[in-house]
Amino acid sequence: MKVNIALLTVTDTRTLKTDKSGAILVKKINKAKHNLVDRKICKDNKKDIKKILKKWLKKKKIDVVITTGGTGLTGRDITPEALDEIADKHIPGFGEVFRTLSLKTVGTSSIQSRACAVLANGKYVFALPGSSGGVTDAWDGILKSQLNIKNKPCNFVELFPRLKEK
Repeated sequence: MKVNIALLTVTDTRTLKTDKSGAILVKKINKAKHNLVDRKICKDNKKDIKKILKKWLKKKKIDVVITTGGTGLTGRDITPEALDEIADKHIPGFGEVFRTLSLKTVGTSSIQSRACAVLANGKYVFALPGSSGGVTDAWDGILKSQLNIKNKPCNFVELFPRLKEK
C-alpha cells in the first residue's frame, strides 16, 4: 500500500536546493514506493509551522506528515512545541525508540534530540532531527517498517481506517 506523505523542512539556513536531510527523505520515500504529495521549507517559526501543518492535516490525500529540523535544544528549535499545539494524541514510543536507535550512531548525544510524533486529525505527524544521520536513523530504523502494510506483528498503516474513531 502506498502512503501519501507531505514533507516539511524547518530551517533558518537551508533552501530546497541545499536541504540535504529533506533530499535523503525524498529518496527514501520514493524507494519505498510511497507518494510524496507535497514538500515545503519554512523558517523556525511556530506560527508558520502550524499554518502549514494545519493546511496539510485538512487534505484527504495526505496520510502522514514528516518534518525535519527544529527538534534540538536551541532557542530557535520549536518544532515539538508546534506539534504539541496541533496534537490529538502523542506517540511517546516514537521518540523513545528513535533515541535508542540514535544512541548506537551518535552515542549519548542522542539525549539532545526531541524527535517526537503525534496524531492530529487522523494523521501521523513525525518530527525528525534536521541532521542527515538523524533522518536516516528515523527512516531506516522506524518509519520504513511502520509505514509498510506488510510489517508484522503490526504497523501504522493498518491503523489508518481507525485513527478518527470516537
